[in-house]
Amino acid sequence: MGVEVRIPSLGESVSQGVIARWLKENGDLVAVDDALLELETDKATLEIPAEAAGRLEILKPAGETVEVGTVVARIADGAAASRPVPPAAPTDAAPGVERADTVELAPLSPAVRKLVAENALDPAKIAGTGKGGRLTKEDVLRVIEGGRQEEAAAKVEPGPEAPGAAPASIPEAAAPAARPAPDVERVAMTRLRKRIAERLVEAQRTAAILTTFNEIDMSAVMALRKRYKERFEKAYGVGLGFMSLFARACVLGLRDLPVINASIEGDDVVYHRRVHLGIAVGTPRGLVVPVVRGADALSIAGLEKAIGELAALARDGKLLPDHLAGGTFTISNGGVYGSLLSTPILTPPQSAILGMHKIEERPVAIDGQVVIRPMMYVALSYDHRLIDGEQAVTFLVRVKERLEDPARMVLEV
Repeated sequence: MGVEVRIPSLGESVSQGVIARWLKENGDLVAVDDALLELETDKATLEIPAEAAGRLEILKPAGETVEVGTVVARIADGAAASRPVPPAAPTDAAPGVERADTVELAPLSPAVRKLVAENALDPAKIAGTGKGGRLTKEDVLRVIEGGRQEEAAAKVEPGPEAPGAAPASIPEAAAPAARPAPDVERVAMTRLRKRIAERLVEAQRTAAILTTFNEIDMSAVMALRKRYKERFEKAYGVGLGFMSLFARACVLGLRDLPVINASIEGDDVVYHRRVHLGIAVGTPRGLVVPVVRGADALSIAGLEKAIGELAALARDGKLLPDHLAGGTFTISNGGVYGSLLSTPILTPPQSAILGMHKIEERPVAIDGQVVIRPMMYVALSYDHRLIDGEQAVTFLVRVKERLEDPARMVLEV
């Protein structure tokens, strides 16, 4: 009978996705928990694992949009998977191509099958360089290209010349000109990138976004981190970074000014009793914002662990839609890319986002003296429909004060 591979439930408000790519080929033997395919939704890219061992039969090709519950493949049971594939009948090899009689003709992948059909080729006459002698796309393309070169050579091959006739020649003007390489490349947007674009445009169109700035002297935080970094890692099994300290300062600031953690729904203001903290993470597929749920109840060590785990899942493409849902406030760190100053954009329906930036030594005036200190610009973008300038500035000052005097975070004052 075998096992059907279905698209699982994708979480809140996600009903379909696109098969980004198959991680196994048609006919491959797979083990339990092997990653079979990457599914891209408008919130994340996730891997679908095998629930049984056996031989894979792909039913839906890469690039196809599939609904939750769709059967995209089957896995033949152990008995069916163990049956040997009958050897291909001996055939005459194509010119310039050798194929051993003992090589089995493995099942063709969808891409290979399409190329073979479009070019009227006999797969038994093509040498496979893939695992177990399987034909790869490159094998077929090599044969197709070889055929084109032979055809081109036949067209220009000179025929027999008449006695005494001058050798035929092709005028330079008649020689075909080399086709210039295209100066553009057109690539379809991924579902994730399209969704990011839609949400950013939505934020700009529906919210009255304003940004306020401040700067933080990072001396005290850097000294704290240097002094306790090894003991912290030994005690909690995780490094002490700046993000967890900023997260804790923001949590306490949101406690002081709950409106920063609120959102607008229709004509209502929704005040969230918990802080579900979004952390913006850059990935090769685009920016994602996984959420640390209940961040207000976590210690600095708990925040560090949760942020690290989510960031690792994001970079590995293993975030689930539920990891991205329900955020009430977001922190974005452009400083990791070298940004000195920026105006972060809201993540709807949230009403505020804090932007961290690069730490840079600058001259500052302290007690009438000019000294060099490690400084960071911070920015708070907020929805002015809900949050007044005084509230936004006060929140940013509270964050600044706690980071410049970390003992206030411990004492929660």
